[in-house]
Amino acid sequence: MRAAGEEPVVVDYLEAGWTRPQLLGLFAAAGLTAREALRINRSPAEELGLCDAAVDESALLDAMVEHPILVNRPLVCSPKGVRLCRPSETVLDLLDHLPPGPLLKEDGEMVMDKNGKLLA
Repeated sequence: MRAAGEEPVVVDYLEAGWTRPQLLGLFAAAGLTAREALRINRSPAEELGLCDAAVDESALLDAMVEHPILVNRPLVCSPKGVRLCRPSETVLDLLDHLPPGPLLKEDGEMVMDKNGKLLA
């Protein structure tokens, strides 16, 4: 986002936490269920028994409010919509202008070449 000239407002969700209405609004805007937004890796989801398909949306939301790390991220809100931007290049759809290339992911994988062509 910054490479495209956008300055995001970053919410430290681990510090600030979530409210149930915030999560419901974000998930609805992004077209996600709580199950789809559940972070499993490097979270206590398995230890809390949340990976079981029998756990309903309400219980997942309660757990996400109690343990903010359970929400997969980043969730990006823009005038073009809300998305869970994983993989990170998903954010490109939310930008008004693409950043200049080349553009690399955090792991070094090239997303856009030096000519601004997005790579599949």
